[in-house]
Amino acid sequence: METVVVTGSAGFIGWKTSERLLKSGKQVIGIDNLNDYYDVRLKHWRLGQLKSFPNFEFYETDIENIDSTRDIFDKHKPLAVINLAARAGVRASIEDPFVYVSTNTMGTLNLLELCREFDIKKFVLASTSSLYAGQEMPFKETLEVNTPISPYAASKKAAEAMCYTYHYLYGIDVTILRYFTVYGPAGRPDMSPYKFIERISKGQAIDVYGDGTQKRDFTYVDDIADGTIKALKKSGFKIINLGGNKPHQLNELILLIEQYLGKKAKINYLPFNKADMTATWADVGNAKEILSWQPKIGFKEGVRLAVDWYADFPK
Repeated sequence: METVVVTGSAGFIGWKTSERLLKSGKQVIGIDNLNDYYDVRLKHWRLGQLKSFPNFEFYETDIENIDSTRDIFDKHKPLAVINLAARAGVRASIEDPFVYVSTNTMGTLNLLELCREFDIKKFVLASTSSLYAGQEMPFKETLEVNTPISPYAASKKAAEAMCYTYHYLYGIDVTILRYFTVYGPAGRPDMSPYKFIERISKGQAIDVYGDGTQKRDFTYVDDIADGTIKALKKSGFKIINLGGNKPHQLNELILLIEQYLGKKAKINYLPFNKADMTATWADVGNAKEILSWQPKIGFKEGVRLAVDWYADFPK
């Protein structure tokens, strides 16, 4: 049975990616430090779904701890590593930039060094559309991404650069995936889709930074997981966008949630945050050509599925 290490396996994308790998017959070694960036009960719920698979083994540790991570690699001898462990969130990275560099950059370096040490030939890194700040849309992977406007984006840029270095020096096959605003059931509570669903459902006000006309290329989590697994194929060194390829205004998200919940949103309009991007839009040509991937779940259906999950979720 092929063994794949998935870091951040209790996270949103890590959970769904691990689930798909397990269903395909792979052995998944999950690593997560279960930090309290958001309510850990949601992380435990996701883990509970994964632990029902006999081919899943979980370790609560931190990729910043290279010694404990080395022990896991030594025991299981994985064929590939999918690094989904990260400190996410643009605004939070301004408040504590150090933890973002520690996890996103140094943690990635630790994993790459272990891939070199154990002769692991495939490494997949989760990166971000936040790197494209200031570039022309739709964003292509060939654009220069040298103007990160948040510590989060900067930490991911550093991780990408380190990946190339290890590919060049040691021949590690690397695929870097730049994700675009991932949403869906059991999503991150700090992101607007989950946060808006929860607060509108409870009759609480939502905070909108700006006038709501900013656009995001929302991408459903199952599509992201599908693309992440397809990225395990041998490719040399590739950077690939995974996005919905159709931006939607934040106001459109709010209207859909109101429609599906049958409730009107109370909105607090706040100043636009300097670290936010006004719009994102992925060119997914590389994903189609290299991975035979394209998004399948439309925005309206995806939001409905997220709302339905929240309604059924044991609070």
